[in-house]
Amino acid sequence: MDHTEFNDHVDGLYRGDYAGLPIVGLRPPGAPMPPAGEAAWRVSVRVYDAKETFEEHFARFTEAVDTAEVKALIVGGWEDAFEKEASGPIRLLAENAARFPALRSLFFAAMPQEECEISWIQQGDVTPLLEAFPLLERLEVRGGTGLELRPVRHEHLRVLRFEAGGLPASVVRGVGMSELPALEYLEAWLGTSEYGGETTAADLKDILSGERLPALGHLGLQNSEIQDEVAGLVASAPVVARLRSLSQSMGVLTDEGAEALLSGQPLTHLDRLDLHHHYLSDAMVERLKAAFSGVELDVSGKQEADGEWRYVAVAE
Repeated sequence: MDHTEFNDHVDGLYRGDYAGLPIVGLRPPGAPMPPAGEAAWRVSVRVYDAKETFEEHFARFTEAVDTAEVKALIVGGWEDAFEKEASGPIRLLAENAARFPALRSLFFAAMPQEECEISWIQQGDVTPLLEAFPLLERLEVRGGTGLELRPVRHEHLRVLRFEAGGLPASVVRGVGMSELPALEYLEAWLGTSEYGGETTAADLKDILSGERLPALGHLGLQNSEIQDEVAGLVASAPVVARLRSLSQSMGVLTDEGAEALLSGQPLTHLDRLDLHHHYLSDAMVERLKAAFSGVELDVSGKQEADGEWRYVAVAE
């Protein structure tokens, strides 16, 4: 199983930037810390053998940092996240929303593989995060096990991402039934049925219509074991005509799915088409390059089937 992209992205949440701000964790008492509004703050405890509970750590964070100035927050692990579901951390964030009036970017459950496999993370209903933070512009969530999202209306959300080895179909439907007038970027790792990813064409209907997503410019329906079927749906989806970029990457895309993209509605208006991590033949790759010569096309990461088996990039 190829975890390279997944781990690179997760590792970036320990170093580097998030939402354009340097990532900083809570430091020991007396140690210098940057101004609260000039960092993306990581709030996390060890998943195994935690020295304190997430609630205790969160309390220390809110005492040490001027939360009124915090613009970006990364919630990492909570104790025993592989068996203890996420309602506690979600509740803490929602109940303390008034203390974070400047918060615009939130990544929830950002745990690397060595800390907790993506499909071991015990998620919960993340709808309260959108309800409690009406000015939030960016929400990213990792882990699909037990994940829930009820239909909501949110006026300011611009980026919504779900990273999962198996994204529940109810979450996909929840996104499609939500009113998100400002949403520009939507990414969903659909995953495999083995880990709870059982999305069907009917579940994708509302997203692909685009009726509730008038500002959408990027759509990623990826990391799917039914990537060919998804590509076939995307090829005739109304929302695609106004996209600037499209991702069908990380999944089990074969020549059948690529043929659907080539024979469906024109995609040459796109700035970027991402198909990396695929099972395409060399001949199909050349056809795609010729058809999309004016588009930034990513067909890297050619995979070889293991007998009858083909794998998504991120599952367990």
